[in-house]
Amino acid sequence: MPSDRKLAAILSADVAGYSRLMADDERATIETLNAYRQVIRERVERHGGRVVDSPGDALLAEFSSPVEAVDCAQEVQGELARRNEQLPEHRRMRFRIGINLGDVIVQDGALYGDGVNIAARLETLADAGGLCISGTVFDQVEGKLPLQFQFIGEQQVKNIAKPVRAYRVAGEACTTDAKAATTSWARRKPFLIGLGSIIVIVVAVLVGIAVKQGNRAPTSKVTSSQDPVLSVPSGPAIAVLPFQNMSGDPKQEFFADGIAEEIISGLSRFSNLRVLARNSTFQYKGKAVDIRQIGHELGATYVIEGSVRKAADTVRVTVQLLTASNGAHVWTETYERALNPENLFAVQDDIVSQVVARVGDIHGAVNQADIQNLRTRSAASLDDYECVLLTYEYQRFLTPDKHANVKACLTHTVEHNPDYADAWANLAYTYVDQYWGEYEGPPDPLERAYRAARRALELNPTSQIAHFALANVYFFQNDLDAFFVEADKALALNPNNTEMLASLGVRFTYAERRERGLALIAKATALNPSHPGWYWFPVAFDRYRKGEYPAALDYARRVDMPGFWYSHLWLAATYGALGERDHGQAALKAVDAINPAFRAHPLKYLRMWFKSEEAVQQFADGLRKAGLVIPDEKH
Repeated sequence: MPSDRKLAAILSADVAGYSRLMADDERATIETLNAYRQVIRERVERHGGRVVDSPGDALLAEFSSPVEAVDCAQEVQGELARRNEQLPEHRRMRFRIGINLGDVIVQDGALYGDGVNIAARLETLADAGGLCISGTVFDQVEGKLPLQFQFIGEQQVKNIAKPVRAYRVAGEACTTDAKAATTSWARRKPFLIGLGSIIVIVVAVLVGIAVKQGNRAPTSKVTSSQDPVLSVPSGPAIAVLPFQNMSGDPKQEFFADGIAEEIISGLSRFSNLRVLARNSTFQYKGKAVDIRQIGHELGATYVIEGSVRKAADTVRVTVQLLTASNGAHVWTETYERALNPENLFAVQDDIVSQVVARVGDIHGAVNQADIQNLRTRSAASLDDYECVLLTYEYQRFLTPDKHANVKACLTHTVEHNPDYADAWANLAYTYVDQYWGEYEGPPDPLERAYRAARRALELNPTSQIAHFALANVYFFQNDLDAFFVEADKALALNPNNTEMLASLGVRFTYAERRERGLALIAKATALNPSHPGWYWFPVAFDRYRKGEYPAALDYARRVDMPGFWYSHLWLAATYGALGERDHGQAALKAVDAINPAFRAHPLKYLRMWFKSEEAVQQFADGLRKAGLVIPDEKH
């Protein structure tokens, strides 16, 4: 059969939570689906498109113009949101839409190829009632529609060889409440007749909007959140690459990494700088990558790179600040100091000050009041300081073997240097990890964590890690009022620390403060485009609690951490809730392989994290449907 190739904008849509709707009321679901599908057909035709296929709850359409495709999708979501307002919450039908611009094969009116497949994959990245587009679409529509876009990183999607640059559309038409729906832009056939758009950002979760400015890579804009903790910095984005270890001793690799992480931490204290997280920048460790490529992939305005050479009694640190768009040097400096922690702290603070001064001169993006936040630190010996640097390495991997080594090192440090606040704070952090990770060690880890955090705060009341550790103690002790207070203190001290934003986002969500928890996760994702999979746990939890099990499964799959038993537990529960018992059984076997103790006390593990009994029982119900026998347990 003859076939042709052409470039087309492909729109792929399906219903979020369709199985739940059908199980609740088949007749009503089919009636709503037919009515909503007619709305989509009419809008597609109005925008010059063609509906290619509509199997089940899905729909595939093509457009010659990506601008028309995106405008059509926004209009569809706005109209469906208005119609949903007339329905009870549990009967509302919300579509997810993905749009890609790519080469497709046309055969007997049907479409084939990666251009179609990518659109379908993007659809799964969209929220219910939302829209996700590829980078090829973004490049064509940017500035041509009154919309804002959130860059969500390069996504590795199923059966597609190369990662796909993806953007979510940030605007009211992406929400599911008709009051937040926008009116569509006025029709453009064949030319613009007028503008009929009202765009108001009302959802704090949409905190990262990727844009391009001139020839610079995309940076992020601040949304309308009034809470500074939730606002993404509007200033230039800075990526600090891992520093090269020039010492010739592989064992000193952690030392070079630690210097880079200290600089990331120092820069992130400046409220108007968007400092990309270590997960995003450390992926380039050991790779020869062009600065311009890094700028493009991470949306960075500037890149910092450097090297560390540690000798017998001296340390040499070389650092340079580069413009990401063309690799041009902005500033370069070499520091050679006697090898002691006080000198290293001075070098690190000098590097941070020099960087913010030069960036501030160019952009005016540095709040001078933030300079006061660079704290004066002290440690009795280089060994003490290296022990804290080892903690950074542990935090990247969270493995039991590294945990034991770090805890032993920190314990030794505070025994002979009891006034070192950073060591106490990090020791408290490791004791909390011992509790929830069930690592071997001294008994009563939460009580030990409490005492260590309190000692750190006596020595340094502005220690963010100590407030964070104390918040975690209260969380696992189920003292939520105290948890919220300490968590807010930690966030206020440095609202741009991505690991803390994400970790507290998990805990706020599990404590049923879901709106704030998801907002924290959204900001962490904006600052960390290459974030680890566990960032998706709160989103999966929120969808699960709402009974949107297909969406919960989508996010549980994105966690993609096969060595982490909680990720398999999530899959088991969501498969069970969807009635897919075989898949649920397979996930439970994976849980058994990693944590065989779970089956004996499943409710204990669920209550460790979920702070409402309703959530515990809802999750347990999914596990039961997956085939898990849950013994009765007292609270």
